[in-house]
Amino acid sequence: MDYTVICEQTPNGYSAYVPDLPGCVAAATTRREVASLIASAIHVHLEAMREGGFEVPPPTTRADTVRVLAR
Repeated sequence: MDYTVICEQTPNGYSAYVPDLPGCVAAATTRREVASLIASAIHVHLEAMREGGFEVPPPTTRADTVRVLAR
């Protein structure tokens, strides 16, 4: 499954979250590190959901970018 991950730059590095998996988050000093951590967090999150008897939600969120001219 391919879950959308939102990665944001923060004053201290980067944070990432998965809109389809509330509570699935990661933070790190580099973008590469946060990408690795969120991948692990998704795996652990899904595993915990299955073990807890919860249904794993299918990925539904999609992200895109829109170019806007600066004024």
